[in-house]
Amino acid sequence: MMILRTTTIGLHPFTLALAFLATPLALHAAEPGRTLTPPEKIVSTWDDLTEGVTTPEQWSARKSDLKRRYLELLRDQHKPAKRPPLDLQVHESVVVDGLYERRLVSYSVEADERAHAYIGIPLKREKSLPGVVAMHGTSDRGKEMAAGLAELAGPKFTPDKAYLDHLCRRGYVAIAPDHFTAGHRIPKEGSYVTSAFYEKHPDWTAVGKFTYEHSIAIDVLQSLPEVDKDHIGCMGHSLGGQGTLFLAAYDERIKAAASNCTAPTFRQNAKATEWSRNRWYIYFKPLRPDLLEGQLPPIDFHEIMALVAPRALLDVSALNDGDGLTQRQRVLALLKVADAYQFEKASQNFAFFVHGRGHSVPYESRELIYGFLDAHLKPAEATAAKAVE
Repeated sequence: MMILRTTTIGLHPFTLALAFLATPLALHAAEPGRTLTPPEKIVSTWDDLTEGVTTPEQWSARKSDLKRRYLELLRDQHKPAKRPPLDLQVHESVVVDGLYERRLVSYSVEADERAHAYIGIPLKREKSLPGVVAMHGTSDRGKEMAAGLAELAGPKFTPDKAYLDHLCRRGYVAIAPDHFTAGHRIPKEGSYVTSAFYEKHPDWTAVGKFTYEHSIAIDVLQSLPEVDKDHIGCMGHSLGGQGTLFLAAYDERIKAAASNCTAPTFRQNAKATEWSRNRWYIYFKPLRPDLLEGQLPPIDFHEIMALVAPRALLDVSALNDGDGLTQRQRVLALLKVADAYQFEKASQNFAFFVHGRGHSVPYESRELIYGFLDAHLKPAEATAAKAVE
């Protein structure tokens, strides 16, 4: 150390740094060493997704059991016994910027209930186009937000969340339905209050209800002659991001799904009881007694995501969205979902993006979401890079 001091006195800081780097390694022997090691296996609570599974056949059996558990979580057996005829009605139609037609429509979802939605159809098309169900977050005027209607959407409007407008400009037929507690169907108790729903359907769940209705939105898309019925996707943010995961796991007609900033998982979540709170929006009312006793449902979000495989799935989340520790656990869970896609020989169909922009849909997230849908719903030539001539 005396040599280092004598040779560096009076030197410019940059020269000093070079002198330090040039000092023999022996002078730094006191520093703890690092040795070359092979990568260690990552072990986490999420390993139960594929625990004991070593073959595709075993994974297929596990997946069937997960689907049973998922439908039980939704209480799917308590949905209406039969879907009513759509009875699709168009209430208004406008052309937006000469690019697409936007229709305000309604259709039956139960014998005594109609859903309202905006549908956007690009005017320039040579053949049928892929369709996307675009799901809004907890906005009182959800479909107006998704359509980009600033004045109707209210003070919380942001063009970042105008998904229907974005999608139509990219060549999709899109449907943006109202959540059943928003827009045209706000209950008298207030937006997103589910008490009236549970009075009508005491054994069902709000998640089961909106997933069932989003599945009917697929029916609407497939009823349109402008839509390629084999290329249907879904996307959404926040509550709409959760709806995206739930719908993709529920309905195999979804070929590509992109969720943004969904709520935390059941496990590794200090606020898990919020999934079955006793106020406002109650996702899973039947879960409350068990959750209050510390008992979680028999399926969690990594297992629900795995039900989408081998179909395309993108999960976008922020480490600083709510509880940072829970969101870090989400990353570990996503690694296990990747393992499920490997069993399906479909690793190329799963992706996740983690950022630090909080509960938002920033530019880079939107570009990734729409690009992911393009890659999996449009013809290969639509996304192929072009050589310079």
